[in-house]
Amino acid sequence: MATVNFLVRHSLARARHSLRRAVVGRIPAAWLEPVAKTAWTLHSLFNSEVHASGRIRAEIGRDVLGLPESQAQRAVSGAKLENFVDQRLHFGRQLKRQEVWPDLDAIACELAQRVETLRREAPEKPVFLSPFHYVSQYANIAVVERVGQLLGLESMAVVSGVIQNQYGDDHALIPGIKVLYTYGDAHRNNLGVRVARSLKRDGVAVLFADVPPFTMHRYPMQTARVTMFGKDARVHNGIFRLGETFGARMVPFYLRFARGRFSLRAFEPLDLTVSTAPQTLADYIETALLENYEQWLPAGYPAMYAFAPAH
Repeated sequence: MATVNFLVRHSLARARHSLRRAVVGRIPAAWLEPVAKTAWTLHSLFNSEVHASGRIRAEIGRDVLGLPESQAQRAVSGAKLENFVDQRLHFGRQLKRQEVWPDLDAIACELAQRVETLRREAPEKPVFLSPFHYVSQYANIAVVERVGQLLGLESMAVVSGVIQNQYGDDHALIPGIKVLYTYGDAHRNNLGVRVARSLKRDGVAVLFADVPPFTMHRYPMQTARVTMFGKDARVHNGIFRLGETFGARMVPFYLRFARGRFSLRAFEPLDLTVSTAPQTLADYIETALLENYEQWLPAGYPAMYAFAPAH
């Protein structure tokens, strides 16, 4: 009887997944924002945790960052938007392997040109491509995969803290990405060596340099002291440690999503060997938060970049 129940539950789960893939994988891009807002409104009516999470996101934007009320309020459905964009991209590729998003392709072309310019200027200096945590991790990965193709790389090494295979086999759909780390990876202690090897081999690697300290689940953690919003803050030091070792530079950027289209906000390249690099990165992070906090993936955690480096 237990086996029968298990098979029934498994069959129902597969049927639900197939239905969700068939529906979400075909949602027009222009519908994603209104669908996310509607889904959050309905879900929050029956789930107090969803309601509280959305309200906290908005309150932090308004009370901590000082954002206009209209911008802060858009943050309530940010997590739902991320979820729908992730699924739309992933399921869309499952349903139509060669699906093309012209705006993401155009963004990848611009970023590839920026990387190629830096490599021409100083071929001996490797480059970190650094997406910030905005809109959708799948959108960011799709962009950097395309950048790798444009640069002629067989695969692009990525350091990511996102759990893999949430909606299916990621590698089957994004074969051009070599993930060096995900949340809970038992081999995290060898991460620096793996990143170094990839950087030396390809001259380019991907690292999300805006990761806030509270999201890291292993301690002790190395951070750099900076100032953000007029207060002491901390940013993760990993990219500066590697950057100094290899004389690397970084191309920081973040994605926006509005009215069904992605757009790019790219910052000036950053020399990771200079002493002011951590503060410059902090300035970029602050600018991004003020411009597009409502689509910041870690939004809603009050600590943000406040972090005690020692007990």
